[in-house]
Amino acid sequence: MSQSEPATLEEDRDDRITEPHEVVLSTESRAVQKMGTHQLIPKTLASRPKNRYHTTVVTFPVRLEKSSGDSSGESHSRHSAQVPDVPWEDYDSDGDGCDLRRNRRNRSYRAAVTSLDVEAMMGAERAPVKTLKPVNEVRASSPGPSHTVGRKFTTRTLGRKKDHRGSFKDATPCLYQEMRERGLHSTNQDELLDDFVVVETPVEDQGIVVKNYKPAQLTWSQLPQVKNSDILSRITPQERKRQEAIFEIICSEHSYLHSLGILVRHFKESKTLSKTMAPTEHHHLFSNISVILKVSQRFFEDLERRHQEDVVIRDISDIIQNHAAHHFEPYIAYCSNETFQQRTHQKLLNTNSAFKEALKQLESSSECGGLPMFSFLILPMQRVTRLPLLLDTICQKTPENTAEYFAAVWALHAMSKLVTSCNDGARRMERTEQMYTIQKQMDFGKIKPFPLVSSSRWLKKRGELNISAEELSIWRAFTNRSYYLFLFNDVLIVTKKKTEEIFVVLDYATLENVEVEYVMETDGQMSSPTKSTPLTFKLLMTKNSDGRSEQISLVADSRVDRARWIIALTEHKQANATCTEGLPQYEATKSYIPKEPDEIGLRQAELVLVMKKEEAWCYAERMRDGERGWFPASCATEITNPTAMESNVQQMKRLRKETNV
Repeated sequence: MSQSEPATLEEDRDDRITEPHEVVLSTESRAVQKMGTHQLIPKTLASRPKNRYHTTVVTFPVRLEKSSGDSSGESHSRHSAQVPDVPWEDYDSDGDGCDLRRNRRNRSYRAAVTSLDVEAMMGAERAPVKTLKPVNEVRASSPGPSHTVGRKFTTRTLGRKKDHRGSFKDATPCLYQEMRERGLHSTNQDELLDDFVVVETPVEDQGIVVKNYKPAQLTWSQLPQVKNSDILSRITPQERKRQEAIFEIICSEHSYLHSLGILVRHFKESKTLSKTMAPTEHHHLFSNISVILKVSQRFFEDLERRHQEDVVIRDISDIIQNHAAHHFEPYIAYCSNETFQQRTHQKLLNTNSAFKEALKQLESSSECGGLPMFSFLILPMQRVTRLPLLLDTICQKTPENTAEYFAAVWALHAMSKLVTSCNDGARRMERTEQMYTIQKQMDFGKIKPFPLVSSSRWLKKRGELNISAEELSIWRAFTNRSYYLFLFNDVLIVTKKKTEEIFVVLDYATLENVEVEYVMETDGQMSSPTKSTPLTFKLLMTKNSDGRSEQISLVADSRVDRARWIIALTEHKQANATCTEGLPQYEATKSYIPKEPDEIGLRQAELVLVMKKEEAWCYAERMRDGERGWFPASCATEITNPTAMESNVQQMKRLRKETNV
């Protein structure tokens, strides 16, 4: 190869990085000829290239706004035909021309670009170029939207046939894990709905066939029977937003049903996987998921039937209320099994190599999108907690003092009652089993035994704390230098660890007889911790197991550990006195499964009020149910939009009113 050829390759590479020029997706285009037979990326999945990303993968720029020369004399409309039909979740928050919260690319786009063979692309200059031939789409089959030459518009139809008036039967939905429901977001819902533009797709160059990509999430305004009629001009903007909210519940249920089917068909009914575990473990892992699948099928069939009656959906609140009150009871049993499910799953992964290998093979299948089985197992818990939030969006978009509004409120009440039962069932099973285990580990010796097992008692925090030097007498220095505390919602038990499974009880007192004394940290101590940093606190038991007064001085390992113990010991006195107004709001950017009793679980897009921050941890209150606990600060980002914050507060008040929190 001559030296001029490498120089040409370097120049081409630099051009692709530094010049985000328009590229026409065509079977005769220069881009296609360079790539040979490699897969093309649809323009609707592309994003604006940024200078900070230097990559050999070509990204096609998408113009989000008109050129500066077109701005004079005309208003910049969101619904301009210059804007491509791209879902708002594909945009980056730091790109020009948009103001959205997240700067994460669409998963389907990431999957598309990672499937390209970069080395083959770079070697395309050295190998003979294979030119793609135009394809007659009348004969060729493609999973993408069909295009007919000569028509003024083309549209995504979720795979629907024309004679199926809005039917989902021929649709191929995305996985529920990859679906992002707009009704769950903390940003202004009106602004989000305004971002759904209805545009006509160009008809030039109809010979492109693109395989293995996921179309953008469809909205009600993009339905063919809506776009091809004058419905949008006849209804009010508020009614359009209500229709979008209703349609989102139907679409998300379709996606949820699709993912449940994969869980049952691909994982639960896998003979290879079931052979690696005992029948009891199989039951703990999958519980009654087959029943949940049938319940979801009946629910979706009723929703789809209502959708087929009229393109302008009258209401679905009565359907949701009926199913929540009479058919969703299996969700309570499934959620109650959550503790056994998580423990069994973790145990099998840690101790059963055959199970781990079989599961790895199943998870690598394209049928489940390469997602882990556990992401499918938690879907029922996610769905049942998201439905009240989606219903609340319908309530907001429905005019008050109408029959539809009262029906939506009634459905919200029924769903919230179901969620409360699911949460109570999960907690009750976990707490009862935990109390039996701790009771067996306690050695009361000469101390008067305390009956731990009770349906109204649960563990709040446990852990080892050092004894303060001022209390460490000569005889204690030779016996034990630390205490192991068990803090329950109504009693504190002080023990010393004998073995990993046995704890000798030294004393105990009910929480009403426990006082905590501690020194508040100054700003200087918080910024530069030294040996003088107060990590100590005192426990004063005004009435211990013998009815006497006892004081213990303890030392925590860190500021976070100290803060967590102090809050756990005092929150029962401050729970009703704490004011939540003005507290910063955070939105979970990823799920978090609690690992300690004083932590709270978060699901993606969960909203919390942060009451205290200590190093890399936050103590917060979940806005939907008032549950409090700690979580890593890296799992959430602060919400700074005042409009969104006020909307979240109003939603919190409505949801808590329905759930009596």
